[in-house]
Amino acid sequence: MSAARDAILGRIRAALGDAPAEAPVPRSFRRAGTADRAALIAGFAEKASAYRVRVELCGAAEVAATAARLLGERGHVRLAVPAGLPAGFAPEGFDLVPDEGLDRATLSAVDGVITACACAIAQTGTIVLDHGAGQGRRALTLLPDYHLCIVEAGRIVDLVPEAVARMEPAVKAGRPLTFISGPSATSDIELSRVEGVHGPRTLDVIVVRDA
Repeated sequence: MSAARDAILGRIRAALGDAPAEAPVPRSFRRAGTADRAALIAGFAEKASAYRVRVELCGAAEVAATAARLLGERGHVRLAVPAGLPAGFAPEGFDLVPDEGLDRATLSAVDGVITACACAIAQTGTIVLDHGAGQGRRALTLLPDYHLCIVEAGRIVDLVPEAVARMEPAVKAGRPLTFISGPSATSDIELSRVEGVHGPRTLDVIVVRDA
């Protein structure tokens, strides 16, 4: 198999030997935004809300209480949490289950999951997870039917290219990326919207203002 692969690659390299140099591709799109922090928060909240996401804003000292209120209103009690979730993000009075390799059945049985995020995009209302500290592995945010994501204001960027640039270290480290724009949904069958097909049916977001 290795010899065959080497032969194929050798033929490809030989065929490309006299190929012309790659032509530069003009890129005229904006790579960085100019919005201030207040505009970024407002823009992200507006776009995320359009995806049927409930967005709450609060101060750093109010995160746990805000999370507790949202969870109480949803009737959720047992939540999976990833390693590295900041202590101030964990609401009191709930059954928080640390993800230490929870199996699929357990993840599917919890009421939901609480995570932080790597960044969020005001342009699209999208949350980006790079599955670092406080975000957990992909299964943690795909199997439970409810996701409460806590977004620190300093992690909101204006444009998609800014988010892509921020994610470069995670990609180079070999970590996967998950882009979340609202609850999981599809309209593949007769254009009828069905939620919860590939992930949570409900997404709540808490945006934490700067101190």
